[in-house]
Amino acid sequence: MAILDRIGTILRANINDLLDRSEDPEKMLDQILRDMQSAIADARSQVAEMIAQQRMIEADVQRTTDLRDQWEAKAKAAVQQNRDDLARQALQRKADYQKNLDLYTQQLATQEALVQKLKDDLSQLEFKYDDAQRRHSELINRSRRAQAQQKVLEQSQKLDTRDPMSELARMEDKIRSQEAQVGAMEDLQKNTLDAQFEALETSDDVEADLARLKGEVATGPSDTKKSGSAPAYPS
Repeated sequence: MAILDRIGTILRANINDLLDRSEDPEKMLDQILRDMQSAIADARSQVAEMIAQQRMIEADVQRTTDLRDQWEAKAKAAVQQNRDDLARQALQRKADYQKNLDLYTQQLATQEALVQKLKDDLSQLEFKYDDAQRRHSELINRSRRAQAQQKVLEQSQKLDTRDPMSELARMEDKIRSQEAQVGAMEDLQKNTLDAQFEALETSDDVEADLARLKGEVATGPSDTKKSGSAPAYPS
């Protein structure tokens, strides 16, 4: 029966496992409670229907038993009056009712077993529902704590994937590059200034050397005549 299958599925379901597999445990728990409420209502209706059928079968058993006993009494009365023909007919009717009684008795046993199973399943479902209601807040809090812990772990894993030492080394390289650039600029400025002073010093030396040559040239002819030789000029 569909109701038994539905109840069996809910009873076999582990609420904790369902919550673990659910993306939204709070919604899942609310849905579980709604499913339980619906199943309990259906089960109660089914149990009531099965009990009604059981009582109808019980009535059939009682009625058939009474008829069987009545024909038993009629057969006995016919025998007492030496009416074997009527006794045989009465006993035949009794046998027919006995067959019906056996059938009704089997049906009643089956129905009683079914009703008992439905009652047991309903009782278990009601207990599980009451337990789920009592644990509702606890389960929700556990779910929220688990979600919070999961987020912390995810953030921690993200941090773990980045090596702090490599980050420090990268920053150090960047700083060294900046320092090198600053040093290069300072050296460039210094070299430029030194070059200017060197150029200035070189200019002074050239002027002094030029003045020396002019002086030699100015005094040169008299000295040449004295020495009796002509100065050699580059051709």
